[in-house]
This record gives sequence, C-alpha cells and structure tokens, in this order.
Amino acid sequence: MAESIDERVAQSVKESDEQAPTVIVDDLHIVYRVYGATAGKGNAPAAFKRILRRQASPAMREVHAVRGVTFTAHRGESIGLIGRNGSGKSTLLRAVAGLLPATRGAVFTDGQPTLLGVNAALMGDLTGERNIILGCLAMGLTPAQAKERYADIVEFSGLGEFIDLPMRTYSSGMQQRLRFAIAAVKSHDVLMIDEALATGDAEFRRRSEDRIRELRDEAGTVFLVSHSLDVVTQTCTRAIWLDKGEIKMDGDADSVVKAYSAATS
Repeated sequence: MAESIDERVAQSVKESDEQAPTVIVDDLHIVYRVYGATAGKGNAPAAFKRILRRQASPAMREVHAVRGVTFTAHRGESIGLIGRNGSGKSTLLRAVAGLLPATRGAVFTDGQPTLLGVNAALMGDLTGERNIILGCLAMGLTPAQAKERYADIVEFSGLGEFIDLPMRTYSSGMQQRLRFAIAAVKSHDVLMIDEALATGDAEFRRRSEDRIRELRDEAGTVFLVSHSLDVVTQTCTRAIWLDKGEIKMDGDADSVVKAYSAATS
C-alpha cells in the first residue's frame, strides 16, 4: 500500500529533525596559561610583595590544548572522543559545555549541554538519598518528578544500602555511578560523559551503554570520552580522534577506532 501524504510528510520531518545540528565547533582554539611553579613564587604573599615592589610575574607558559578544531554534531548521534592522554578530549568537552572560554573560534549549541557530574551539583556531607533529590532539582525536575524517579536512580547506581550514607564516604567509582544514574534519568539536548563507563563492574557498564543508546535514540546527542575502544565501538555511531589538540580523523566509529588502534599498537 502506498504511503499517504501525511506519512511521507511525517517521515520527512523526522529525518530533518534527526539531521539537525546540535553542536557546531568552528575553528576552536583553547590556550591555557601556566605560571611558573618555582617555590615561593606562586603564593599570595609573594604576589603581594611583587605588587609592592613592582616586580614582574613569574614566567608564564602557554599550553595550546585545542588547535583549530572544527566539526558539526547532529541530533541522534553518539560521538566517541578518543586519543592519548593530553590530546585535548576533556578540554574540548568542557568548552562545548560552556565551562571554558574559547581563545579563538566559537562553539554554538542548540539546547542545553550537560557535562556529566556538573549539573548534578552533589555535596559530600549529604547522603546519597538527599543528593539524588538535589541533583534532580538541579537538572530542572520538579520535586514530584524527583521523588517519582528516585527508586530507578538508586537501582541503576547499584548503591543499595549505601544510599543512606554521606557521599564523602563513597569511593570515587561509587560517586561517579551515582552521578551517571542521576544525569541519565532524563533526556538531554547534548549529554557529555567523560570516562563515566570506566567505573563499576561489567553489569553497570552494560546498563550504562544501553542507557546511552536510549538517550541517543531519544533525539539527543551524546559525547563520550573513553579510553576503552570497545565501549566506543559498541556505543557510538561516530568517533573523533584527537592528537595534540587537533582532529586526526573523524568518521564512523569502527573505522576511526581501527585506524587509531593501528597507529598506536
């Protein structure tokens, strides 16, 4: 049976929406300024003395962490960022999230970017239970919605009886699992995850990967920084290989991961 006009229009709108850009990074440069770490030169009293004596600041070195990166992310994509330590992956995520200003170039986003663990403003002296409510409210959920989703978050995090203890008593892995569980409870326009799947057992990683696919299918865009290439190929539709702050390769996840593995093995 031939498709009706309404069905064709609906399909066209859906395809157009899935192809809509959510993040545009245009010739982005991020430069850090690192001041000399010589003993006694970086503390506040020494700085005050230099002001009184009109002395110059300690030697300053610039670190060019991201160098001319340009790409467009679309709705429905999950993009893995891979590369060696210090290649600029986390810096790029923080710039997309609006946490780092561009030294040159620009970042444009459609919707609110969420960097895992940032919107969920958790507090160490509060219990896991109270932090779940706080994190949900920080993401814009109502108190009723937070209460409704509480049980699912606890179950997903796998914290069990530890949920009643202060968060400062949690290991770093437990804290990261809770942050992921809170962040993943709602759909995001742009969700950025930095090494979240490196924590927890195989079961938690499997559930996390499944949830990332769901978030992608709910018309959001997911960025994932991971040193686990298997996680990238199993979770992401696309991968960007960063090397010394520049894009070395950008394409489908399998092809980029194979090229990266061949170059670094």
